[in-house]
Amino acid sequence: MNRIDKKLNKEGKLLSIYFTAGYPSLNDTKEIIVKLEESGVDMIEIGLPFSDPLADGPTIQDSSSEAIKNGMNSNVLFDQLKDIRSRVSIPLIIMGYFNPILQYGVKAFCKKCSEVGIDGLIIPDLPINYFEANYKSIFKEYGLHNMFLIAPQTSEERIRHIDKISNGFIYMVSSSSVTGSKNSFDSDQLAYFSNIKEMNLSSKRIIGFGVGNKETFNTAVGYSKGAIIGSAFIKHLKLKGISSIDEFIKSIRK
Repeated sequence: MNRIDKKLNKEGKLLSIYFTAGYPSLNDTKEIIVKLEESGVDMIEIGLPFSDPLADGPTIQDSSSEAIKNGMNSNVLFDQLKDIRSRVSIPLIIMGYFNPILQYGVKAFCKKCSEVGIDGLIIPDLPINYFEANYKSIFKEYGLHNMFLIAPQTSEERIRHIDKISNGFIYMVSSSSVTGSKNSFDSDQLAYFSNIKEMNLSSKRIIGFGVGNKETFNTAVGYSKGAIIGSAFIKHLKLKGISSIDEFIKSIRK
């Protein structure tokens, strides 16, 4: 069974952390992953930096630009992760835009993911029908889950289709804006969370975008299996460094 499914099937609410590979420094990737697992994080999303990250807010955009300047790319990331499974056991997901994956070669990229122990991918700009027609069988061959995103403007028909074809979890984007942490959710977001919960989807849902502190995390997991924190964690890394990762995680779960 895929490690993502094993984690989703366990009791309790999940905390997933997103960070940009190669940031703050090129060779920080592995240490950040190890520290996150030691701090009690349930899943990790490793951001593959891209030069034109349209869905990301300024914090993740800046970290992506810095990581590229540091020399991060797909080959470097796979080299850094080649023995990561001797250090950590929690699910690892690569999140990134389709262009770098296409340039690498989708089949070759999936093969490398399988070799280093990646459990799934999140590719926000890969159309569902294009994935089903061209790449679904490749992902299955290499035991990778592909998580799809839904947002407040997503139609019920599309959500039902995503639920039907999904493995792993559905990434539930909290708003139509770009990524970025906030102090609380507004009434429209809460209504959206409630509406999706009442749909009784078969897939587990994890909420991302706008989750950045204990309050927003606790609110999000009231409507879902878990929540993803990205921008707030990256800001913390920039200000306080890798040695303070445990401090950040405790501030969310204390």
